[in-house]
Amino acid sequence: MTRDKAIGITVFLLRIFSGLLFLQSGGLKLFGWFGGMPEGVELNMLITIAGILEVVGGAAMILGLFTRPVAFVLSGEMAVAYFIGHFPQGFWPAQNHGETAVLFCFIFLFFAAYGAGEWSLDAKLRKPA
Repeated sequence: MTRDKAIGITVFLLRIFSGLLFLQSGGLKLFGWFGGMPEGVELNMLITIAGILEVVGGAAMILGLFTRPVAFVLSGEMAVAYFIGHFPQGFWPAQNHGETAVLFCFIFLFFAAYGAGEWSLDAKLRKPA
């Protein structure tokens, strides 16, 4: 296997699985998937907006559709989630349980810069028919 092919497969898998995990997170908030929101957490406007971004953005990431702008927005969402929801509990992500938010932030920042890769609807739309 060539290096370029290995990179293409890895980017594809990272995009699919990060999108799928993100979609599930939004589904938990909006549709009560996997038991819904934890006890005592209210579905306020901020969490509703986050859920919408996660469902729509996760689906777009899975498809590789409008990947760069979608990933940029999702990266920003995760930065905001970290600083609003986690940072007040302590400086370090391991201390404030913000590891997932930080990791998603940088994964989506990667896709905002790199794009969806060759196995995506973005690549399909870019090629002439």
